[in-house]
Amino acid sequence: MGLFRCFGERLPISVQRSAREFIERARDPISSLNVHRQIVSLLQKPDPVILDIGCNDGTDTRRFLRLCPKAKFYCFEPDPRAAARFKKDMNLYMDKVKLFEIALSNRNGEIDFHPSNGEGSAKEWDQSGSIRRPKNHLVEHDWVRFDGPISVATRTLDDWSSEAKLNKIDFIWMDVQGAESDVIAGGRQTLSNTRFVYTEYSDHELYEGQLSLQAILDLLPSFELVTRYARGVEGDVLLRNTSL
Repeated sequence: MGLFRCFGERLPISVQRSAREFIERARDPISSLNVHRQIVSLLQKPDPVILDIGCNDGTDTRRFLRLCPKAKFYCFEPDPRAAARFKKDMNLYMDKVKLFEIALSNRNGEIDFHPSNGEGSAKEWDQSGSIRRPKNHLVEHDWVRFDGPISVATRTLDDWSSEAKLNKIDFIWMDVQGAESDVIAGGRQTLSNTRFVYTEYSDHELYEGQLSLQAILDLLPSFELVTRYARGVEGDVLLRNTSL
């Protein structure tokens, strides 16, 4: 994503090494259209309802729209920098996409959000922000900087979906940087009516209180593992709701 366009030659060696690792990940199926094609094929529906939680600038939403142009999207992004890019880049799709500039968590009101920045030419890096305080992320990806929290609006997924009158959701793409348990805790009813969920995970507690993959699965007993896109102790999983 944005990282690969902005790194220069004069960055510190540790930053260049991290960049190479991210580039290698971008070449695997998890970052290509392959995973999006797999999900669309599993949905078996021309006009699915899709939630993109932690949508950043809408890169994944645009990929899905190319594959499934009749889909209806509800997108969530609390970082004002990413939300601004989303509105600019998604201008042509706003009849199919609704953006909510909030964080989804286990409560309503306001919450601290920890926006990310980078070093050197990557100072605009905003793809690691979270409502969870960074922990091992500070060591494992030391080129990413967190300067201090900002206050953002937050809602529970259940309250939001009730107001939106969504009785059934076909797919949730969840990229919330360690806050998976918060979204799940505030969205149990909604998740029970959701067919598929795709989420990141890390067993290294990159953010304080981040759950392991097994702990996430334990919170979602009605879901079965469809595909695991693993990178050691980090990766992404696609889950299917067996009760629907």
